[in-house]
Amino acid sequence: MEPGHWPSEHSDALRDYFRKGMSYAEIGRQINARFGTAYTRNAVIGRAKRLGLVIPEWIASPSIAPYLPGEIPVSPRRAVLPNLNLPPKSAMKPAAPVKLRCVGVQPRLVKLVELEPADCRYPYGGDKEGEEIAFCGHPCEPGSSYCAPHARLTRRSGAASAGVPGPIVLRLVSAA
Repeated sequence: MEPGHWPSEHSDALRDYFRKGMSYAEIGRQINARFGTAYTRNAVIGRAKRLGLVIPEWIASPSIAPYLPGEIPVSPRRAVLPNLNLPPKSAMKPAAPVKLRCVGVQPRLVKLVELEPADCRYPYGGDKEGEEIAFCGHPCEPGSSYCAPHARLTRRSGAASAGVPGPIVLRLVSAA
């Protein structure tokens, strides 16, 4: 049997077992025992999805009766959590204005492909859909990807300056 091909008898068995409310793992075991195949649980899930038999995972029991004509379906989640789509009350309060940190440097707005190894890589733009991203492009601080103003901006205020790391000495203690 070629991978991904399910004979119609196997698909019919999958539909029957699914209607009985069996789990995907159990359906796989039953089909494998009945037809001498080696379908995995994921193969059963994939085939069920292609047959349109998949139900959302959050529904506890796969043996749900279909709705009657004219009946308005209410999802089990909606019945338990009626305020599911409402934002939390904390989101309804106006946010406090945030003071943005800025630096007094006029960026060169260099494209990524035009950046030199010693150019500042602080990004500008890209906030809006389709807006290009450019980079500062001023000379970098030694041991940093940013120029001096942007290096200060990217560090946490009050944090100790990382500076350029010194040489690391490693000593072999014992050989195996």
